[in-house]
Amino acid sequence: MSRFRNFMFVCLCALMVVPALRAEHLMIIAVNDTHSQIDPASDGRGGVARRRAIYDQLRADNPNSVLIHAGDAVQGTLFFSLYRGEVEYALMDSLGYDAIILGNHEFDNGMEELAAHYRNVDAVKISANYDFSATPLNGLFQPYWIKAVGDKRVAFFGINVNPAGLIADMNCENLRYLHAPDVADATARYLKEVQKVDYAIMVSHIGYSSYEPSEPNDTLIIGQSHYIDMLISSHSHTTIKPGGGMDRIANADGKMIPIGQNGKSGKFVATYDLDLETGDIVYNHITVDEAWDEAASRYTAMNQWLDQYRHGVDSIMNNPIGTSARFMKNSSDAAQNWVSDATMEIIKNLSGISNIDCAIMNKGGIRTDMPKGTVTEGVISSMFPFDNRFVVLEMPGAELIECIKLMCGRGGDAVSKELRATYNDKGEMTKATLKGKKIDPKKIYTVATIDYLANGGDYMTPMTRCNRLFVDTQKYGNHMLDYVKALEAAGKKIDAKDEVRIQKK
Repeated sequence: MSRFRNFMFVCLCALMVVPALRAEHLMIIAVNDTHSQIDPASDGRGGVARRRAIYDQLRADNPNSVLIHAGDAVQGTLFFSLYRGEVEYALMDSLGYDAIILGNHEFDNGMEELAAHYRNVDAVKISANYDFSATPLNGLFQPYWIKAVGDKRVAFFGINVNPAGLIADMNCENLRYLHAPDVADATARYLKEVQKVDYAIMVSHIGYSSYEPSEPNDTLIIGQSHYIDMLISSHSHTTIKPGGGMDRIANADGKMIPIGQNGKSGKFVATYDLDLETGDIVYNHITVDEAWDEAASRYTAMNQWLDQYRHGVDSIMNNPIGTSARFMKNSSDAAQNWVSDATMEIIKNLSGISNIDCAIMNKGGIRTDMPKGTVTEGVISSMFPFDNRFVVLEMPGAELIECIKLMCGRGGDAVSKELRATYNDKGEMTKATLKGKKIDPKKIYTVATIDYLANGGDYMTPMTRCNRLFVDTQKYGNHMLDYVKALEAAGKKIDAKDEVRIQKK
């Protein structure tokens, strides 16, 4: 009898342990800022077929899973420049995204085109702080999406970036932006207290850190939050390494909230293993590299469908038009200086205005690196993919100084010709000169730029108050192509000095 009792005791103990061993988990799979990287990038990482192989493996291993894209699925390679989203949006369903949010680059071709694509995408489209009611996107979005797993409910809600100063006005006309910090925790609270969800997860496209100091970011929102349980970040192209110290941020109650981001170009896939009983979240990264090639090769139908688009891309990428003296990373001083020098020369010839004092360009507009050696049409088209035009402004010195202050506040985030400026740890301008002389606030200067900046893009509001002497009618990328071809015809190579024009001192 005692043996039977002992046996029953052991069995009961075993039964009590089973629920803990079989606790429900939700595997959250997320990418961000994939930027039209259909095939692997120059460093061998990325590629849409590889990512699909990773997604499928994770879903096979985890019956409870969701797949999220946190915005900027487009813009960055010729696949978007040539086919205007036809490739990327069609792949959304092939890859099986459950929920997606907008990035700022989704607006690059306007909301009419975006709405036409999104009507054919099955994924749930979420945004809690964009009001689309007066736009072509009306009816396509919802503020949140709830995933039920057993008796637990997990909510995902989207928070988007302020379009002012970042998205061209004509591409977001009548879109109403609601201040991200005001909406984020309020939405999470509503989901917890009214919808009775167990977890509220924010999917963000405002950035781990702020591009513009006056704009909010993910770390600020978490710091002010009481209700957000996890944050999937994007926009700033930050690679938040698991366990690296950036992946947990204290909220308003001192609780450490997980946050992750994958850099850009789809080179990593993030996983968040959520224990639905305890709330513990294990964050990890999977590298999208050649280890997935065998599995990726099995997607025969998808790869054959992509081949028709690859043919068009390859025909441009393989067309040589110039020669570069050296490799120049797109964010380097050399690449930025080459762009500003080329801009000055091109605009002087286009406009007939010879007394241009300086050129101000946005380094974010240089999308790819300049290789050493042969430069193809595809390289230049990829570097300058945007639909912008050259502009010449009459700019009072006071407005020019304000522009320089804005550039200094962003760590010199602009390409500037003939300007020299320094800034301190607070991003405050400490000195600014033009052609070696102090800028006179009352003097009128002639400045070359592009219409994106002249219209206030990249927060260059001072430019909107300036008189326009010249506005071109062609895309500036076309002029850059012609410029490189002319250099080659003259036996000259692409090159520039490494001098730093706006720097920290």
